Amino acid sequence: MPVDVLTGTIRALRPADREPLKGLLERTGVFTEDEISIALELIDCVLHKPEQKDYEIAVYDDGNGPLGYTCIGPTPGTDGTYDLYWIAVAPEVHGRGVGRELDLHVESTVRDRQGRLIIAETSSTPRYDATRMFYQRRGYAELARISGYYRPGDDLVVYGKTLVPQQGA
Repeated sequence: MPVDVLTGTIRALRPADREPLKGLLERTGVFTEDEISIALELIDCVLHKPEQKDYEIAVYDDGNGPLGYTCIGPTPGTDGTYDLYWIAVAPEVHGRGVGRELDLHVESTVRDRQGRLIIAETSSTPRYDATRMFYQRRGYAELARISGYYRPGDDLVVYGKTLVPQQGA
């Protein structure tokens, strides 16, 4: 039975979200065990260190639990740049607007904090084709590519979206 994503809301991370988000990450078939471990470290950081300011997680919930989430944070040493560390959507609702709503939430959050640039890093491998297409559809531009960054044949691809024109640009 299809999920009506239009009735979902975006909210802050809750402790009960950890295991469903772990399952979501595993079901995507995109992330490696190491990547899932890193994602869970950030989830745990947000859950167990509420005083930290490095990471913020938003969850898309249809009333039955998480269907997607984002993790963002200000990039250290910059003025108004934010990293989009994670955006993940349950595969059963791909193409139903969850990713778009999460990205709009990221943009709104960054603007509210006087941010001007969102950076997202991803892999060049075929399993990330849909991810790269998502970023391009959402207005991110490829800013850099580092050959063999993750491993031979797996480049780092850096995308960026400027929210406010830079002064003097």
